[in-house]
Amino acid sequence: MSVLWCAMERVSALDEPLKKSLGPATAKVMGEQLGLHTVGDLLHHYPRRYEERGQLTTLADLPLDEDVTVVAQVADSRILTFNQGRGQRLEITLTDGSGRLQLVFFGRGIHKPHKELPPGSRGMFAGKVSVFNRKLQLAHPTYVPLGREGAGSVADAASAVDDFAGKLIPIYPACKGLESWKITKAVDAVLPRAVEAVDPLPPALREGRGFVPLPEALLKVHRPDTKADIEDARQRLKWDEAFVLQVALARRRFADAQLPAVAREPVADGVLDAFDARLPFTLTDGQRKVTAEIFADLATEHPMHRLLQGEVGSGKTLVALRAMLTVVDAGGQAAMLAPTEVLAQQHHRSITEMMGELAQGGMLGGAEHATKVVLLTGSMGVAARRQALLDLVTGEAGIVIGTHALIEDKVRFHDLGLVVVDEQHRFGVEQRDALRSKGKQPPHLLVMTATPIPRTVAMTVFGDLETSVLDQLPAGRSPIASHVVPAQDKPHFLARAWERVREEVGKGHQAYVVCPRIGDDDDDAGKPGGNGKTRKAGKAAAEEAEKRPPLAVVEVAEQLTKGPLAGLRIEVLHGRMQPDDKDTVMRRFAAGEVDVLVATTVIEVGVNVPNATAMVIMDADRFGVSQLHQLRGRVGRGSAPGLCLLVTDMPEASPARARLRAVADTLDGFELSRIDLEQRREGDVLGQAQSGARSSLRMLAVIDDEEVIAAAREEATAVVARDPELTDSPELRTALEALLDTEREQFLDKG
Repeated sequence: MSVLWCAMERVSALDEPLKKSLGPATAKVMGEQLGLHTVGDLLHHYPRRYEERGQLTTLADLPLDEDVTVVAQVADSRILTFNQGRGQRLEITLTDGSGRLQLVFFGRGIHKPHKELPPGSRGMFAGKVSVFNRKLQLAHPTYVPLGREGAGSVADAASAVDDFAGKLIPIYPACKGLESWKITKAVDAVLPRAVEAVDPLPPALREGRGFVPLPEALLKVHRPDTKADIEDARQRLKWDEAFVLQVALARRRFADAQLPAVAREPVADGVLDAFDARLPFTLTDGQRKVTAEIFADLATEHPMHRLLQGEVGSGKTLVALRAMLTVVDAGGQAAMLAPTEVLAQQHHRSITEMMGELAQGGMLGGAEHATKVVLLTGSMGVAARRQALLDLVTGEAGIVIGTHALIEDKVRFHDLGLVVVDEQHRFGVEQRDALRSKGKQPPHLLVMTATPIPRTVAMTVFGDLETSVLDQLPAGRSPIASHVVPAQDKPHFLARAWERVREEVGKGHQAYVVCPRIGDDDDDAGKPGGNGKTRKAGKAAAEEAEKRPPLAVVEVAEQLTKGPLAGLRIEVLHGRMQPDDKDTVMRRFAAGEVDVLVATTVIEVGVNVPNATAMVIMDADRFGVSQLHQLRGRVGRGSAPGLCLLVTDMPEASPARARLRAVADTLDGFELSRIDLEQRREGDVLGQAQSGARSSLRMLAVIDDEEVIAAAREEATAVVARDPELTDSPELRTALEALLDTEREQFLDKG
């Protein structure tokens, strides 16, 4: 359910269940398949595009394995026989001049579409996109011949579409059993209720920006007469979404600014100065600039709320450590919250190594200005855990690094002054605030993300935080060469990949092999036999790549040990290993005692082994663009050049291969994050995982609508500054209350 529209119209009759207007059967499908339950839900289920008579649909970029509706022209039609003439199938090829799509019908039902869809005719077609013989296809699609009498395979659907003769035809996000033209008829049934929509925008803002009233915007977005109608409606509806979201963020910033905090100003000749003196390198200009911003915030008597983002390997951990040492010098404690034990252990190891004797406070050999750095995870032994808790409550430990175990009630601090949250997108607001509540006064907050985020996304997702960006790599970092390895098309390329791994090991370096699955007792019944690359005869590579389980760590490690990497020291690492075993493997790999580490994405962030120069990512098409960039960042961290090989079975023309080429073509994480987010749904951008809810954004595209978001942020900040409780804007307050009640603010803190 869209939380935004629900908020806007809570006081109206648009909360009426759809079953009253559409009947229980249609309402059930809409609720289960599309999350639409009320009249207001359906009115805010906007068309994703519009078709014009005489204008063909773009077929080239149809998404695989998704239900789509297309308008296209029949290029050819033929009936083929199989099974020695006992079976028949109808193949119809659609075209739009730039791409082709094949329709396939089997059995006795082929003659009706063969008659109704001759070459040269046009129609509206709906079904799930698949690939067969390297061609996009719809198997047994439902359809409506356009401009013809009759209803194709859907009763009276043609008459519904013919209502739009000479007009713009809305194409709705659809699903199996509920094609676009059925949604068109359903919208027609409830569209008169749009006049009851309650407007959340303050009248002065609405009039000042020349927006059409909300009821008019809803009418125009569903039944436009002209393209100008669509533009008017879109601009208005985008503003509704952006403004309500930014008001929520502005109120959060305003509330945080009213809280008291202990100022933590830098102290001369303390542990920070001693740490800086032992650094074997100088800080980059970017690190100095970001540090100045953080230190200025720490010196204020209100809690810092800052997002630190940057390129892979830009030195975010070093910046965060210097902030923590500043707080320690000022008499406080700092806590770093990491999402996994592997990452927490890696942070603890790298920080204690960087600090040396400065991390041995209270111990023999500790330096004069030393503090104690402790680790706290859920799997620690009783004695070690008891000692860590004692060090925190007495103040003996100035820095603690841990997982969710830090949030437990038993954990007490002497004086918590700074919370550093690493990989923010893996934590909800409740977890973050649970740790912050352990301070005597609200501690300062520094949020880190290793995934570069475009400015417009940062404004939307992390809008309650000030943002610092590290876009400069430290001196001495080596370039990383990236290549796509088409294993199915050119198997000798994969053989060469393993040769390159051997060459790197022969030079004294190490390598990672990353797989998307663990592969022990999590195996599916459909696991391929043998080496995991078995293909059934007669099936195309793309279809098989979609059907077979992902390649697995356990299987791949065994294959490499017996095959192309025989004789090398190979070990595995994955999330279901015992914590001590994971730590042992990482220590051995960091010490150079392992040549090749076959792992899942547990090594995605935080792992720093400068001697690792090569990475082979198996089934690379199964990872997102930003995730591939993060994985690639594990190599090239020393003085030797890095190499990243992206192995895939997907065909050359597939969207998956296009994603991999984008990763191979650039090392710019901000550019890749933009590409990644453009390919993902807005719900993913805003953390759709919470409670299975649909995204609250139906019209706003956070990548494309930067000007709208920036302007809405400015207006929202002004409104909240004048009227923090929104006393003069009851409609807006209702919208906000419903938004926060429904999502519990989680989407505000998801990346």
